[in-house]
Amino acid sequence: MSSSDGGGLMSSAGLVRYFDSEDDKGIRIDPKTIIAFSTLLGILVLMLNAFA
Repeated sequence: MSSSDGGGLMSSAGLVRYFDSEDDKGIRIDPKTIIAFSTLLGILVLMLNAFA
């Protein structure tokens, strides 16, 4: 009574097309920049917390 339809590949085709088209749009930020910014922000918050 169990039937397997081959819809797995068809249902993921839209996601593959979405992620392929996303590569050429938007801004590019280097991961090292994100890590450096978040580290500096964390240090700033710790310093402000220590002086408050």
